[in-house]
Amino acid sequence: MTQSDQVIQYVLRSYIEPAKRRGDSAVSIKAGDVHKALQWNNRVPSVCQALSSKRFLEQNHLTLIEKQGPPSGLSTTTVFTYRLQTPEESTKPVKKASLLLSLQGAGRDLFKKLGGGEAFLQEERRSWNTELPRRKA
Repeated sequence: MTQSDQVIQYVLRSYIEPAKRRGDSAVSIKAGDVHKALQWNNRVPSVCQALSSKRFLEQNHLTLIEKQGPPSGLSTTTVFTYRLQTPEESTKPVKKASLLLSLQGAGRDLFKKLGGGEAFLQEERRSWNTELPRRKA
């Protein structure tokens, strides 16, 4: 079992499952408390990385809503606050629309006014291919 697996197993058993049984909507976990409970030495970065890992969040239907601590985020004082998703939320497919896809069709009307996309491109090419006036030496 990896260190990450040990952290996740402990956190599930000690924090997440009890919070779900109580009907809590959120739970906060201090990295130092987990590190101490596991009786580890100098493994705080492993604890912090496991608590913020995508695998941990997805497998346990959690949303990391806040991470408080030093800028490195790898300290015993770092506190992770999670929102516990409801069963309905956890079964909904997650839609991640690309910013680029959200712009699809945005220039359609503009190109239509210019005679269509191809006509616009041909005109642009013509303007680039015209000979520039030569400067006199």
